[in-house]
Amino acid sequence: MDDVELRHLKALVAIADEGTVTAAAARLRLTQPALSRTLAQLEQRIGVRLVDRSSRRLALTPAGSTLLEHGRAILAHLDAALADTATVSRPLRLGYNCAVLGRQTVPLLRSWRRDHPHVPLELRRMDNRTAGLATREVDLAILRVRPTDPRIEAEALYLEERVAALPDDHPLAARDTVTAAELHTETLVVCPETSSAGVELWPPELRPLRTVEVRNVDEWLTVVSAGQAIGLAAAGTRESHAHPGVRYVTVTDAPAATVWLARPARPTHPATDTFREAVREVVCG
Repeated sequence: MDDVELRHLKALVAIADEGTVTAAAARLRLTQPALSRTLAQLEQRIGVRLVDRSSRRLALTPAGSTLLEHGRAILAHLDAALADTATVSRPLRLGYNCAVLGRQTVPLLRSWRRDHPHVPLELRRMDNRTAGLATREVDLAILRVRPTDPRIEAEALYLEERVAALPDDHPLAARDTVTAAELHTETLVVCPETSSAGVELWPPELRPLRTVEVRNVDEWLTVVSAGQAIGLAAAGTRESHAHPGVRYVTVTDAPAATVWLARPARPTHPATDTFREAVREVVCG
């Protein structure tokens, strides 16, 4: 029997989790033909059929289910071995995409540095929905959208009010508060990859009719400050992204945003649980 490679096992796991070649290929960042070839190669090397392709949604054969169980264990053991090796001296990496913990960010950083001087904390802004967790570029992440990836676990920390980001010369910019209805005629700038604030936060009959899409919070601020659109965000954005051309105003009737602390189901750094406790202490007082 020819050697079975890790890529073969990863392909089988992805197909089992996603149910279709299209979704599995997207998860592995492969083309569909490439993933199909990898699966066929695995079946050829083992000598048995692993996946039933007779329906639109793929299903594992009994042999495929058996290999899947062992394959998951092999990949998990490898991940743990690599994580243990890599974390001997590297920092704990905390990802975020728009904001960390708002006003509580600095207290968290200072308390961690004071209480855990031998475990440096490295902040990484990642402009994607899981702030680098799905791609294993960080060990934990602060998010405003609950991750749906089954490999990621998340706990709710607290709620944040919503704020409107307005150009500083906007007629409503001098106000302390506004309502969503007062903003429904505006063009809304959204960041699909990272934002928790889109037109769905308005009642259906009052949703903004025009949107502008951007890739990250820097572009979002530029569009707002230039007067091309308004933005809607969680309050943490106000604390983390002050801008001379942007005024943040509380939106009194918009649903609050949940702040999530997310981590891989299998931790990638030995200080993960210690950091979670540190975050809870700062957030809960």
